[in-house]
Amino acid sequence: MKQYIAAFDQGTTSSRTIIFDQKGNIVAKSMKEFRQIYPKPGWVEHDPRDIVASQLSSYREALALAGITADEIAAVGIANQRETAIVWDRFTGKPVYNAIVWQCRRTSEMCEKLKPRYAKYVYERTGLNIDAYFSASKIRWILDNVPFARRRAEKGDLLFGTVDTYLIWYLTGGKVHATDYTNASRTMLYNIHALEWDAGLCRLFNIPPSMLPAVLPSGADFGETDASVLGAALPIRAAVGDQQAALFGQLCVRAGEAKNTYGTGCFLLMNTGKQAVASQNGLITTLTASLGAPDYALEGSVFVGGAVVQWLRDGLGLIDTAAETEAAALSVEDTGGVTVVPAFVGLGAPHWDPECRGVICGITRGTTAAHIIRASLEAIALQTFDIVHAMEQDLRINLSRLCVDGGASANNFLMQFQADILGADVVRPAVMESTALGAAYLAGLSCGYFKDIDSLRAEKGSAAVFMPHMSGAARAEKLRTWEQALSRTMYRAKV
Repeated sequence: MKQYIAAFDQGTTSSRTIIFDQKGNIVAKSMKEFRQIYPKPGWVEHDPRDIVASQLSSYREALALAGITADEIAAVGIANQRETAIVWDRFTGKPVYNAIVWQCRRTSEMCEKLKPRYAKYVYERTGLNIDAYFSASKIRWILDNVPFARRRAEKGDLLFGTVDTYLIWYLTGGKVHATDYTNASRTMLYNIHALEWDAGLCRLFNIPPSMLPAVLPSGADFGETDASVLGAALPIRAAVGDQQAALFGQLCVRAGEAKNTYGTGCFLLMNTGKQAVASQNGLITTLTASLGAPDYALEGSVFVGGAVVQWLRDGLGLIDTAAETEAAALSVEDTGGVTVVPAFVGLGAPHWDPECRGVICGITRGTTAAHIIRASLEAIALQTFDIVHAMEQDLRINLSRLCVDGGASANNFLMQFQADILGADVVRPAVMESTALGAAYLAGLSCGYFKDIDSLRAEKGSAAVFMPHMSGAARAEKLRTWEQALSRTMYRAKV
């Protein structure tokens, strides 16, 4: 009997496999880190062979830990780092260059040159701002800088894919070259309104359309694995970008439902249903995971979320472990007037100020380490507030409930403060692996392993619900001091 779903959660620094049962419970999981390659300052690469090897290694270990065989897996679902670009030979499967990672800034100058003339053109079609973050400029760089790459691409000999596409191609023995709507929507080449690769954008970035994969719903038939690779011929029934996977894993499938992932940064997505909302407040528009035609979502990113805790530990030496921050924050009644703006690499949505840098405001002789720690945690929630507020303005709604996941969401102080500053319930799930769970849900629904979304919702439950207790006056004062600190941060960037 096919009793389990295997979710491949291929991330920026590690590849993980999580085995789920029919109730959405974790049976086993394994994680394998892989090399990060930094050829020059601001450049970030991965060796695609490392990605594949680490993913297969984690899969085999997860099977062993679960005490099961590949024959007991009903389907495989893949969630992946999104914008990372890989170009390979369609005949040999050999990459022509390392994967250029979403973090890589080597194409910033190229993008800046395009912005004055083409920013509106690109946004109207893709919902994205022209930026080195997305895949298109990375593909062009490979074609322009790898010897003979452009000539081979124009002959039809090269293929492009995000990480999901490359894994699918490898796992199926080169039989399937496909991606899903969510990953396609992050390339800056996909028209999210027409749901097709955009010929005008391909011309703009000088990318042959023959390189591009077929685009399917996130929960669809992506072929069968070669039996020699995974130990059995297993159906691949889901491929989905990591943040959309987390949105689906939280079952935020109705308009107005939102999730925030608290990782190194924070990624907040709100489902907007069949309406593609053009943000007037610094957000991007993207596609959601689906079993058919996708919905739309607004997305906002915080550059420094959990990374502020790493800074407290590694930069300031105020803590030894991240877990210490909760007790430290609760050891003082408030921040003692201190506000931290962790704009270490500028500010993301909705401010989009790459030049500003972090500040600590309100330090007095009485300021202690605990005050700075508490203010740093509050800063994560306050940055999230700014994104939620932007979404509320775009959609003219008030958010009543925010689903959360990611490492920092385990911090009870942070989650309670998040609820307080939003004036909304914050819901933390029992299973925190929302990204992998989303891939598993999609694969399971696609192959009939799971009945429907309502049955998943009945099984899911929540581990904790944080309800707002802060008074309106206290919330207004906290937001006022935050705005003051932000203005000082952004003013410094312009002086």
